[in-house]
Amino acid sequence: MIKVPEDRRPPITPQLAVRVAVLGGIALVMFGIIFFRLWYLQVLSGDQYVAQANGNQVREQRIQAPRGDIVDRNGEELVSNRQATVVQIDPGKLPKDSAAKRLVYRRLGRVLHMRPSTVQLRLVRARKALPYANALIKTDVSDAVMAYIEEHQPDFPGVTVDNIYVRRYPHQNLAAQLLGYVGQINAQQLKDRNTHYAGIPQGTIIGQAGVEWEYDRYLRGRDGANLLRVNSLGGREGYMRQRPPVPGHQLRLTIDLGLQKAGQQALATYGGGKPGGFVALDPRNGSVLAMGSYPSFDPSVFARPLSESTYKSLISTSNGAPLINRAIEGAYPTGSTFKPITAMAALSTGVVTPGEVINDSGCIQVGEAQRCNAGHEANGAVDLTQAIKVSSDVYFYTMGMRLNPLSGQPLQRWAYRLGLGHRTKLDLPSEASGTIPDAAWRAHRGQLEAECERKHHVPSCGISDKRPWSMGDEVNLAIGQGDLQASPLQMAVLYSAIENGGRIVRPHLGEEVDDSQGRLIQKIDPPASRRVHMDGTFLDDIRLGLHEAASSPGGTSADVWSAAKWPQNRYPVFGKTGTAQRIGQNDQSWYICYVPDPSRPIVVAMTIEQGGFGASAAAPAAASMIAHWFGVKAHFAAGSSKTL
Repeated sequence: MIKVPEDRRPPITPQLAVRVAVLGGIALVMFGIIFFRLWYLQVLSGDQYVAQANGNQVREQRIQAPRGDIVDRNGEELVSNRQATVVQIDPGKLPKDSAAKRLVYRRLGRVLHMRPSTVQLRLVRARKALPYANALIKTDVSDAVMAYIEEHQPDFPGVTVDNIYVRRYPHQNLAAQLLGYVGQINAQQLKDRNTHYAGIPQGTIIGQAGVEWEYDRYLRGRDGANLLRVNSLGGREGYMRQRPPVPGHQLRLTIDLGLQKAGQQALATYGGGKPGGFVALDPRNGSVLAMGSYPSFDPSVFARPLSESTYKSLISTSNGAPLINRAIEGAYPTGSTFKPITAMAALSTGVVTPGEVINDSGCIQVGEAQRCNAGHEANGAVDLTQAIKVSSDVYFYTMGMRLNPLSGQPLQRWAYRLGLGHRTKLDLPSEASGTIPDAAWRAHRGQLEAECERKHHVPSCGISDKRPWSMGDEVNLAIGQGDLQASPLQMAVLYSAIENGGRIVRPHLGEEVDDSQGRLIQKIDPPASRRVHMDGTFLDDIRLGLHEAASSPGGTSADVWSAAKWPQNRYPVFGKTGTAQRIGQNDQSWYICYVPDPSRPIVVAMTIEQGGFGASAAAPAAASMIAHWFGVKAHFAAGSSKTL
């Protein structure tokens, strides 16, 4: 007989049974509540909540913040805003069917007096540049067009008519490269979340070039929004609340509007339609008083959809590439305007003394080549001051030959110390650094040439001729020729150091940030300058040569000033002409001058591509700016064409 084992588990106590029953009851009640609540929401009230969800969607309608105005040092308006009515297309709301899309294009084209293909092309280009933004189709449409589209909205799905702020440029092409232009933040900028673009939402209008880009954080403001209740079809059901926009701040520049106008007019007049650039600086602190480039453009073209042909014309070299700011991006050989650097290098190293006389017979033998003055003109016995006055190439060729064997390349070192070969750090993008050629630079260029030839299997890439640095290169540099490249801004900084005694100023455009009433919010302090020791005696000799060049008979620019009866006793002018040779082009005209007035000192650097001799084009153009600055009525004609 099998014995059944005993159940040894202890019996459940009454207290435990009560607890289990209570917990089970609570759980049953909770599940019951949840079940009945879900049943109520989904079965009894489901239709009601679906209707509410479809009828009470909230949309945010962006309110564009007006950008701050840009004014000159005297508060004169340079850039402001105006309201414009624009037609845009939201690509996401267009019909999916191709035929229906084409119908929208035809209807819209008929209303806007545009070809349907043009409407589609502008949409495609806008989506390519700004994939997530509305495509701007036309700016400044009439009230009648706006009313028609709004009244027939079902016929124009995805089409909107809005009032927006666009930039107004009352002086059109004046200082266009300096001021820049604006546009919607693009896809690449949205991805590039550096400090300049951080936190900017898509669809925002930002500065894309020039001052508009550099000071965008002050000018931009903050967009607002209307919160709207819309139904399932997108129709507006009601207004909820508004977040008002915050306008951008006003930016005051160091530019003088009158001087800017005078500079651009002089560049166009004396340049004869040739490209060029100019800079006017306050040599005390580097304030940019004027900066211009020719040819120029009207920045308002960027407020409208930009056609491909228009953009190509702005960057085409055949049109002079108007988008390029030649004042800071132009890198050119400087011609004889470089000679004060050669003089300081020669004096400071002791290879010449101020009173040493050198016979300028018109030509000099340099290695196997003969180097001559312009027109082989002989200047006779000249010392340093006289050599600057008449721009004796033979004298400075001699300085180059004496400097070449010295260790440390003192000529290149002085050029770098005085501001060439590196950016001035002006508060604008796209500044060129320029080039100070030396033995290491030439060797590096030779390596690039050799690598390019090996890679592409060609006899020459045209980067360099691969020859080593020679005395001929050094004497070319001594007169500002050869591979030297500098911008008008860099040369203005250099001559500011000659005027102020060795301070290398940091040029700047921003002066202060104001509110809409012109009240100061933030002062933009000028960057600190650096000091370069320049022997006072040497500096006086160089200055004397520059003054006699502009004031004494035989000086390279004296005819320009004397013919206009310039009051040298009131406003003494110190100036140097330059004529730079460029392969395959006519000579480039340079003139750099300054007036050390106690209260209103000024330095002007002017260059005109293919303008010929310095005294023929650049000198009278720069002189016109000086005359405007000091309020002197004078007419300047082209000067002597025999000097460099």
